[in-house]
Amino acid sequence: RRCPLVQAEALKTARTPKLPLQPFTNKMASAPGGGIQQVYERNQEATIYVGNLDPKIDEEVLWELMVQCGPVANIHLPRDKITQQHQGYGFVEFKNEEDSDYTIKIMNMIRLFGKPIRCNKSSQDKKTSEVGANLFIGNLEPEVDEKMLYDTFSAFGVLLFAKVMRDPDTGASRGFGFISYDTFEASDAALAGMNGQFLCNRPISVSYAYKKETKGERHGSAAERLIAANRPANAIGGGALAAAPGRGGMQALPPGMPPAPGMGQGPPPGMPRM
Repeated sequence: RRCPLVQAEALKTARTPKLPLQPFTNKMASAPGGGIQQVYERNQEATIYVGNLDPKIDEEVLWELMVQCGPVANIHLPRDKITQQHQGYGFVEFKNEEDSDYTIKIMNMIRLFGKPIRCNKSSQDKKTSEVGANLFIGNLEPEVDEKMLYDTFSAFGVLLFAKVMRDPDTGASRGFGFISYDTFEASDAALAGMNGQFLCNRPISVSYAYKKETKGERHGSAAERLIAANRPANAIGGGALAAAPGRGGMQALPPGMPPAPGMGQGPPPGMPRM
């Protein structure tokens, strides 16, 4: 015969409803006592920022994708308070930093619902900003996508973005794209090393992109380099090319590198500015 105390505990347990498991909830909202404390408890070094997300992606889809790289501790997609639609980006916290670093290498620029997602460390997302080290990549094979472009050019330095221009109706590549580095040192190395090289059996052209709202001026000018060199190192997420005084106090171009082509001339017909 069972002890009355054991019977009472068993009856209490049977009557207690079981809460459904919710592995995709936000810690800040779900933790008891919640609030600001949860922000500091999150491991920022193990958390990655995921951007350019399609509206069809939810926490479960993102979890199923990211868990292939390692154990996921938390996923948060900021949502509009009225429509409850996510805002195109989110944060994924892994249980260790090694898995987050691995995920960035593997998942960055993977196409999800037709859109290449962007992955990088969330702790660095607000520290990086463009310095003007923007390159135009032309004569691309149709099969070259954002991930291939990113993987090819990331060997020369830290890429802030890699974008293949596409037809808005069909989504097909228009045969050119743009990349941006965090320093001119990296963009100079990419220009010298990749211009005229073959990518998918076709020689690509690499040059500094035209600036927006200018009359044929390209990125990579001496004035732009001087501004970048004088910026605080933490403002560009890793420092700029060391200043080398040239004429009129402007920074000189790297040894052996010719002036940016097309100075004072407009871009070719149909070529956009960057």
